[in-house]
Amino acid sequence: TTNRIIAKVRAKVEHPFRVIKCQFGYVKTRYRGLAKNRAQLFTLFALGNLFLVRRKLMA
Repeated sequence: TTNRIIAKVRAKVEHPFRVIKCQFGYVKTRYRGLAKNRAQLFTLFALGNLFLVRRKLMA
């Protein structure tokens, strides 16, 4: 039962990272300043959230 709870949380947390890595091809970070990297990651996570709910948005 404890394992099931941990697996549910892990699935919800790791799914957006899979979307960013597989769909958008983001696997390595370039060294170009913390602010630029942070801005790019925020943008990618926003796009990832839209990607995950795209079917709901289209309906």
